[in-house]
Amino acid sequence: MSLAYFALIVSIVSASTLEIAGAKFGAQLGMMAAALSLLAATASARKADYDHYVRATSWGRWIPIALPLFIAAQLVPLPLSAAHPIWASTRDAIGGLPFGPITADIGLTVSALLLALAAISLLGVTILVVRNRSRAELVLFVLSGVTAVSALMLDLHRLSPALAGAAPSDFTTTLAGLGLMLNLAVMQFAAERAETHHSMLRSVAIGLCGLMGALASALAVFGLSGTNSAIAAAFGIVLILLILVIRRLDLSPLAAGALSAAALIGAAIVLSFLFEKGTGPVLLRLVPDMGAETRAALERMLTDTRWFGAGAGTFAAVGRIYQSDVGAALTAPSTATAVFAGMGWIGLAAALAVSSIVLVRLFFGALQRGRDSFFPAAAAACVLFALIQSLAGPGLLRPAAILCLSVIVGLGLSQSISQSGSR
Repeated sequence: MSLAYFALIVSIVSASTLEIAGAKFGAQLGMMAAALSLLAATASARKADYDHYVRATSWGRWIPIALPLFIAAQLVPLPLSAAHPIWASTRDAIGGLPFGPITADIGLTVSALLLALAAISLLGVTILVVRNRSRAELVLFVLSGVTAVSALMLDLHRLSPALAGAAPSDFTTTLAGLGLMLNLAVMQFAAERAETHHSMLRSVAIGLCGLMGALASALAVFGLSGTNSAIAAAFGIVLILLILVIRRLDLSPLAAGALSAAALIGAAIVLSFLFEKGTGPVLLRLVPDMGAETRAALERMLTDTRWFGAGAGTFAAVGRIYQSDVGAALTAPSTATAVFAGMGWIGLAAALAVSSIVLVRLFFGALQRGRDSFFPAAAAACVLFALIQSLAGPGLLRPAAILCLSVIVGLGLSQSISQSGSR
């Protein structure tokens, strides 16, 4: 598993740092590293690794594959009555076969499919690689460090543009939110080590690193980002605290259920208030303010979206039809909007269902894990943050954010059932 572990780290670091630097090949390098890690893990996996994977994905190991399969189905040639209208128009203009895919742009959808397969590969590889707790700790440190650096870049640029160049704000905000949860987990890890009589000096050093990363991430999310991103991060923190309270107080199932229900009701009230403040389509109510013409174009685009969408990854291409200004590209205001436009209500509902199932699985895994509960707890908080952030901004459309989130989920799933020192 050493090569798979190395390729996993390369995938996370290369994709994230190159994305922050604005390089165009960061996603490709990250996907290549993900493919290498999958090949290495497949070649070196033993029966114990397979059994561990089966246990970690017993909640539904085929569920995450639903999205890549749906994207692949959009590439299948269908009768023109079921295909995207662009293919019927093309046939009327220049002739051709009476078949066409659901997607409006085959190349963009193939790219989206490859990214989805890379994310699923990293999820599976992470479950196998971090079965060993020492490797799980190192992956947690790498993730927390990369996301903290992203948050620091956003902090420096917003406070003093001369100190740091402009990185994509939507991407850095998303990584900062994930980094806040991960660095809180690092702090909890340091506290757990101190309680179990490990080296106090090392525990303090790890705790201070986590604290600095958490402060940089908190400044980026709560001080320098939008209100909705801050609320999404607050929900993640509340979830971590909820799991910590239930565990520390050793609450009975009835008391834990009542406390969880109260938290769920509170979250529903806050989200209802946020949605009621906005106007127009539901998917546009949490996005930042935009011009009237841009909003009108987006509303027309969403209204015309069919049940199966216009093809994953085709938002920008299809948006050219609706943009009023020829020189300005119509970009997705949020991840949920892009998913809906590309995959329709069915794809969006499937994505929300998969995320919700993973969130519930990580939540209960954290309650059952014991002293290592910070792994699945942080992963659950990251998934919750990502769910809400997907309605408020497009940061999760970045390949590096998708790959990082896949590794975080794999880390949480693996360590929700793993035993310390397993090999």
